[in-house]
Amino acid sequence: MKTENILVIGGTGKTGRRIVTQLEAMGHQVRVGSRSNSPSFDWHQPEDWPTAFEGMDKVYITYQPDLAVPGALEAIEELVKVSRRAKIKKLVLLSGKGEREAQLCEQVVIHSGLDFTIIRASWFNQNFSENFLLEPILEGVVALPQAEAQIPWVDADDIAEVAVKALVEDVHNGQIYELTGPRTLTFKDAVSEISKASNRNITFIPISIQEYGDEMRKASVPEDFVWLIEYLFTEVLGNPELAEISHDIEKVLGRKPIDFSEYAQNIAKTGIWNTSIEQVN
Repeated sequence: MKTENILVIGGTGKTGRRIVTQLEAMGHQVRVGSRSNSPSFDWHQPEDWPTAFEGMDKVYITYQPDLAVPGALEAIEELVKVSRRAKIKKLVLLSGKGEREAQLCEQVVIHSGLDFTIIRASWFNQNFSENFLLEPILEGVVALPQAEAQIPWVDADDIAEVAVKALVEDVHNGQIYELTGPRTLTFKDAVSEISKASNRNITFIPISIQEYGDEMRKASVPEDFVWLIEYLFTEVLGNPELAEISHDIEKVLGRKPIDFSEYAQNIAKTGIWNTSIEQVN
């Protein structure tokens, strides 16, 4: 296998840093696309993108905070233009399962004229250990809307492994993969598994979307993040397509996806769920 130069946009994030580790272990030259790296990559500074793309062969794209937010489509359109000018050979885009707005961004990549793979991921297991659901877990009370939504939680390790395959193997060109775990769990189910794995009493309380938004605003959460969370809990969790289980991880990796209980047991061993909020922050 020849080594390639690969830009990983969001290379310090949940999937990105895992992808960087795997690609480097395989001997590829990896450039981390982040504001803190040199050359830097910042979604809000497109004038600097050509420098980050210079000398690269392939690009992994994860858009922050989400492809559904206003401005994402225009950013992906500009990114594709920069990719073509930089003679990029392939784009791998991380998208969201059940997100109709994200599919508009997918179409830009699909019609870019470049080789591509689209990865539509369900909600991440790691939302409970590396994202916005960690703090409620540590507090011992998780209050969320859409309590009955069936979610096929997927592990970031599986997403990263599929993305690496997509980046380095031509057989995945032109494919759209939907990545899910092997079963669906409600928020209450997931919290119960975490409670059991961490040997803690964690309470789940179902609330309305309105109540959830009000609580975020009381906590001075930025309005754009409140909008995104409300969108995800209404449009995405309200989309029946989200609950559909896919077998694409098994197809690409030749093994079953990581189950939520396996994730919970592994994370519990790290002790993250038995620390204080102050220690995490």
